[in-house]
Amino acid sequence: MMKKIAFAGLLAIFLTGNASAQNELNNFTATGRGGVINTFATDYQAVGINPAILGRSDNALFAFSIGEIGAGVSSKSLTHEQLNKFIYHSDEKLDSLQKREFATAFNNEDAFNLNIDISTLAVSTHIPKIGGFAFSNRIRVTGHLGLNKNASEILFLGQNAPIFQDLQIGDTIGIRRTLNPTFVKMQILNEWNLAYGAELISSPGFKLQAGIGYKLVQGVGVIEIAVDAENVTAYTALSPKFDVNYGDLVNDPNFNTTDIGEGFFKPVGKGHGFDLGVAAEIGTKVKASLSVTDIGSIKWRGNLLTANDQYIQKTNSDGIETFDFLEEVIDLAGTGSDSQFNFSPDSELKRKLPTKLRTGVGYKLSNTLEAGLDATIPLNDVAGNLEDPFVGLGVDYKVAEHLKLSSGFSAGAGYGASIPLGFTFVSSMYEFGVATRDLVGLFSTENPYLSIAFGFLRFKFGSIEAR
Repeated sequence: MMKKIAFAGLLAIFLTGNASAQNELNNFTATGRGGVINTFATDYQAVGINPAILGRSDNALFAFSIGEIGAGVSSKSLTHEQLNKFIYHSDEKLDSLQKREFATAFNNEDAFNLNIDISTLAVSTHIPKIGGFAFSNRIRVTGHLGLNKNASEILFLGQNAPIFQDLQIGDTIGIRRTLNPTFVKMQILNEWNLAYGAELISSPGFKLQAGIGYKLVQGVGVIEIAVDAENVTAYTALSPKFDVNYGDLVNDPNFNTTDIGEGFFKPVGKGHGFDLGVAAEIGTKVKASLSVTDIGSIKWRGNLLTANDQYIQKTNSDGIETFDFLEEVIDLAGTGSDSQFNFSPDSELKRKLPTKLRTGVGYKLSNTLEAGLDATIPLNDVAGNLEDPFVGLGVDYKVAEHLKLSSGFSAGAGYGASIPLGFTFVSSMYEFGVATRDLVGLFSTENPYLSIAFGFLRFKFGSIEAR
């Protein structure tokens, strides 16, 4: 039984200690531009984006940041009021009418999306004629829920779902035929990053940089259930930090507890990844960026359970009972007693990291105004990657000596169109700011997107100008 697994909301409690696949939410300046960052990034911000940017000569001699945090949750089918219920009133009971309303609302390919990004520490240094080096630690949480009509009705109505009305206890129906398409994805990674960038060509009208990044990836937890017309994929591996009761499965000789890591997170997976990139400066106004990030894989070993295509039978459950549905989802679709999947222990599962192609072009319109156009394309379909390509237009405008406003327009990645807004205090050595990924989504009744990013400890020394 998987009580206390709250697929992502619980993880936020676990990580931040107090509360509850867009990217760069941990960077408040990028969040204020809707995620547009490929040509705006400087110093340690290049880690995970494009390591070549570390080779630019206008980076700070030394820069660091502590504790930048961002979080976002959205839905293309829930109303703002409904989404608030799941976030702020999780203990409330669902009545029969609400169950039927949500059974309809969650029948959507982007019913629920969650991202939490925490940059605990990031440091960079630039050595003239040698290049730039950077180190960072980042925690990434991604969650996605997309259900077909049957899956949504089973989730909220249980044995009262229409698909079960003509079935008797013990009768079975095919998972693929019944649940296609259905996707439940969650991934929590703790990353340790190293990156280097150097300038290859430096002339008055053109500069070219190249860079490489390495990351040691610790898998804190993963849940992936994907049912389409061709395949059924279902597996889970969760750190002991989630305090999961696996029941009799722990007595199975194949149940692997020996490969659980040490440290605070007690990771159940380990992997290695690389980032490769090039960047260019054309004249004094144009910048360009191209990179491929998260090339590599992760092996899940500890507490690993897998399942394959099979039949499902009529459940005894009455469906989700409270607004804390993220906890109950796992009992109904995961390894609990009412699960529609028959999980069994496994020794190892290798999965690719969420590889992306990132590109952007930027233009410096004046000393106070800069614009950039970004595109990010997922190169595989694994837990933690973007659901769809992302495109965005972002601008930074320095309205006063120490105040910078950011905004723009972005779309894709499972989040729809958004208009961001960010405020940053800037000085020659210190920055702090706050931003939201979608100003309209904070208040709109339909397609709500609740997001915030902030940081108060960003420093740089020896920079040409405050950014």
